[in-house]
Amino acid sequence: MQCPKCNSENAPSAPKCVRCGLPLNELDLTVLGDHDAEQTLGGPENSRGSGATGSDSSGTAEDWAAPKSVSGRVALTPRGTLGVGTLLGERYEILAMLGQGGMGAVYKARDQELDRVVALKVIRPELTTNPDILKRFKQELILARQVTHRNVIRIFDLGQADGLKFITMEFLEGQDLRAELTKRGKFSPEDAARIILQISRALEVAHGEGVVHRDLKPQNIMLDANARAYVMDFGIARSAYLPGMTQTGALIGTPEYMSPEQAKGEKLDERSDLFSLGVIFYELLTGNSPYYSDTPLATLWRRMQEKAKPLTEVDPTIPKEISDIVAKLLEIEPANRFAKAGELAWRLESWLGISNPALTATGTVALPAAKSIFSWKWVAAGLALLLAGGGVAFWLKNPTKPKAPHAPVNVLVADFTNHTGDPIFDGTLEPMFNVALEGASFVNAYSRGNARKLAGQLAHPSDKLDEQSARLVAISQGLGAVVTGSLSRRGDGYKLSVEALDARTGNSIAAAEVSASDKDQLLLDVPKLAAPIRKALGDSTPESVQLNTAGGAFQASSLEAVHQYAIGSDQQFAGKMEDSLASFAKVAELDPNFARAYSGMAAAAASLDRPHDAENYLKLAMEHVDRMTERERFRIRGLYYLSTENWTKCVEEYSELVKQYPADNIGHNNLSVCYRSLHNTPKAIEELQRALEVLPHNQLARVNLALYLSYTSDFSESEREAKKVLEANPSYEVAYVALASSQIGQGQLAEAIKTYEQLDKVSSLGQTFVAPGLADIAIYEGRLGDAAQFLQQGAAMALKAGRSDAAAADLALLGYTELLRKQKAAALASLEKALANSQTVSTRFMAARDYVLAGETGKAHSLAIQIASDSNPDSQADAKLIEGEIALQEKDPRKAVGLFTEANKLVDGWIGWFDLGRAYLDAGQYVEADSEFDRCLKNRGATFDLFDYVSTYSYVPEVYYYQGRVREQLKSPGATDSYRTYMSIRGKAGEDPLLPEVRQRLGQ
Repeated sequence: MQCPKCNSENAPSAPKCVRCGLPLNELDLTVLGDHDAEQTLGGPENSRGSGATGSDSSGTAEDWAAPKSVSGRVALTPRGTLGVGTLLGERYEILAMLGQGGMGAVYKARDQELDRVVALKVIRPELTTNPDILKRFKQELILARQVTHRNVIRIFDLGQADGLKFITMEFLEGQDLRAELTKRGKFSPEDAARIILQISRALEVAHGEGVVHRDLKPQNIMLDANARAYVMDFGIARSAYLPGMTQTGALIGTPEYMSPEQAKGEKLDERSDLFSLGVIFYELLTGNSPYYSDTPLATLWRRMQEKAKPLTEVDPTIPKEISDIVAKLLEIEPANRFAKAGELAWRLESWLGISNPALTATGTVALPAAKSIFSWKWVAAGLALLLAGGGVAFWLKNPTKPKAPHAPVNVLVADFTNHTGDPIFDGTLEPMFNVALEGASFVNAYSRGNARKLAGQLAHPSDKLDEQSARLVAISQGLGAVVTGSLSRRGDGYKLSVEALDARTGNSIAAAEVSASDKDQLLLDVPKLAAPIRKALGDSTPESVQLNTAGGAFQASSLEAVHQYAIGSDQQFAGKMEDSLASFAKVAELDPNFARAYSGMAAAAASLDRPHDAENYLKLAMEHVDRMTERERFRIRGLYYLSTENWTKCVEEYSELVKQYPADNIGHNNLSVCYRSLHNTPKAIEELQRALEVLPHNQLARVNLALYLSYTSDFSESEREAKKVLEANPSYEVAYVALASSQIGQGQLAEAIKTYEQLDKVSSLGQTFVAPGLADIAIYEGRLGDAAQFLQQGAAMALKAGRSDAAAADLALLGYTELLRKQKAAALASLEKALANSQTVSTRFMAARDYVLAGETGKAHSLAIQIASDSNPDSQADAKLIEGEIALQEKDPRKAVGLFTEANKLVDGWIGWFDLGRAYLDAGQYVEADSEFDRCLKNRGATFDLFDYVSTYSYVPEVYYYQGRVREQLKSPGATDSYRTYMSIRGKAGEDPLLPEVRQRLGQ
């Protein structure tokens, strides 16, 4: 008998496992569903249903003898299995048995038609007459094919041959998590978190398809040689939308990992899988189950009645945050667990130091890029920039006589002093006062979340935004005014007093107060209270108009809903996105018509990398446009178009916003994002400059500006802007990337290398940027061996950190480097790994170009077809560029010219100019070619922005080589200058394969 915990073999009647002591007494807990294992405790362990370990199962010679086919069917061994050497369906050669259970067996097989090794799962012949079992068997294929993710074993086909029904699927060289755990005893918190992170991302996709796994356990998780985790065996999973596939009350799953509701036979949702994942996480960290008992029944009973012992008590070396995460997963009540796998993933990424995009409820987003040297997904949205600095850009000298148009006024609303003793007022009215102030087109209400974080960095840190700390923060950020307030009881009602102060001098600008009969009336009176402050700041809008345009924006079913909204906002700025989402959801429950609840949920969902949820929440917000101010409506619509990547509408909406509200810092920042996505970098730069005019210390806008300037080859200005950011925040990773790019563009390679080395010292995330950056410099100089080493290190570190897309980019660039070194086999292996780790358009585009260079045009064409299936103009252009490269490889330059021209009409970019120049050269159109190469050199900064995660300034030397060839044909003496420039860049290293040719052309 095989132990289900450690896989050790025991005597059939053994009461306990001889190795780990697990009780093996028989208890009939038969589980219905399409699963390989005999689903009774003490029965055989389930086989590797969707993959395989590197070691094969053993058996007697008779078991593995290959029987002959009889009457068109293959013969089975005495144990009812297929022997080694059996040819199933004249296609699948059986190589080894991998496992066997109640539903059948799994084999390692070779698909002779496609020449690949697969895992082949066969259902037992005697069960094929049972229509219910066949239905579940087919359902496994349907469910598994719905779940497509890099951490899920892929299903290939459903087949029938020689009287047998089977499924073919991806074969994986590796071992299951149970075997790895047995070997190691337990995992470090970092290693365990990375494995659980990968599983949670796989579950996020599965749950999004309505599929609950129902049998998560270490045996159903495979690890390959690179520690990449694969979830397999969705065989007993059941779609949440397809009832009737199992019997009511039947237990589905393995008892040791069942959730309490699963053990009770209750209806399950994705939170049941999260409980099972919590058990696995606990076991990885301690080597033991959190619910171990002498009998399986007692084990089930404990999880339904007792909370697991906190990990910090079991092992004090386990970080408390990890212990808290596991405890939340193992909550007895599903409602107390993480609601979604994506929320768990976000917590783990946060603990591991893996940045994700973040959107605030106000809608500020970070730098995106269809093709950027770093993905916008890596960059925090700048909501919590830990900055210091001085300089005040705007002072209120004569607030009663403003000039027209009015200069922007940045205002920070401090914490109102709550004298009532009622905590429902804590932080509740201040966000609404922000909204009321921003009814004035020239007012920009500074983020209270950012201000609170900055207050924690003052000489005397404070977690409160009282008058003193608020003024200090305002001065450091160049804000003009601070608003303070005081709330007290007045008889049976309330009195709220506010005062606007000059941040620098503390002089009073204006004061106002209102009295309200009850709590809810206070909220409705906020616009009345803000009107005198707006007037003093320079707003000439009549108070009656102000109150009318506020409309229903300040109406709420209760002050409790507004208070809960404030809590959600604070949690969001603190980075507690799953808690924030829950708080905003509670707001929606308290007041379904409160529009800000849905915009807050959208922001949190986007931060948790759930774009479809974010889109839906934004739609819900738009259902309540009558409960928003005009400014909010523009922002929400703009954010909707941004999230759906409708860049044209995004530009229209945000353009209208900043036209009517020119001080809207969020609008200018997000408008720059939309322009950049339309490849209109000059307009993007204009908007970032306007954002900095509104808020000079906006470091997110400044670092984006530094990058954009570098892309336009304005390297000196880029350097200045990047250095300003680093002066304010020496740990801002992307600012180092921008600085290094500007230095490279100015030929300051030694300085750029020092910048990358400094980044590596100040940030744990630095190496993700450093390795590809140093590799790009090495390729530029022709140091191909150094570049390969950098990229190998970078890919390994990115994989270890769970950054598969970044690793794939490194691997794709590594493939290009290896091709330059004439190492085709190594290059193809790198490209295969790149595509296995990421299917982003950028990765596939890079790989396709490399395949063409390697002469593998068939693979390149397949990738082009995949990319062309996306209607996005960028994808369509990329597909045409690949096909054009293929045409060049096949010596058809005129066809290539046509394809490259079509691509450039869709997206006018550097790589298209470079390709078109090469095609013109091969076609003998030398004047046209010279024009394209000249364009490439004048705009060489754009090479930093060709692909995600990696820069490719290293393409620039090739332009000089091709330009030399063109001018040689034009009989121009400038050809010699081009060749000499090429030699000055790459001649010293001596590794570049073009050097002999260039020397010959120079007559050397």
